[in-house]
Amino acid sequence: MRTIVASLFTSLDGVTDEPGQWHFPYWSDEMAEDVEATMSGADTMLLGRRTYEGFAASWPDRADEGAEFMNTITKYVVSATLAEADWNNTTVITRDQVAELKARDGGTIMISGSVSLVRSLLLAGELDELHLLVHPIVLGRGARLFDDIGTELPLTLTGSRTFGTGVLALTYTR
Repeated sequence: MRTIVASLFTSLDGVTDEPGQWHFPYWSDEMAEDVEATMSGADTMLLGRRTYEGFAASWPDRADEGAEFMNTITKYVVSATLAEADWNNTTVITRDQVAELKARDGGTIMISGSVSLVRSLLLAGELDELHLLVHPIVLGRGARLFDDIGTELPLTLTGSRTFGTGVLALTYTR
């Protein structure tokens, strides 16, 4: 059975919305190494529809660090509304098909962003690891990972690291 690992940028007050607007001042070589380590071993990426649309509009035209990985990895968009995906190596699946994908042979299945999908998989017990990069900024508004989940969700801290920029890398399992 494969593992599903999600990695999210979050503010101190839990906002995961639009990290491109607040995350980059905290980017560092340490964070790049951490993100790369999280991606290593992954041969598949799960994306929610909104994250897919943003990534598909951006990554195919890029040639910077990470572009080759993002453009060649096998991608699955979990969506009930998207009919087809045109970014190379991308297939649209339903939420019910995630368990089938996880049961197949292969490497780690990674999720980058896709907050609604991460929340859904966490609540269903299908997410194996949650990797949060907590930035030392309070945004005060925006979508949060744990908005209105309606239940307790006990997690176990399995790793932590502090970067020179003040960002905390926290790893949790269910």
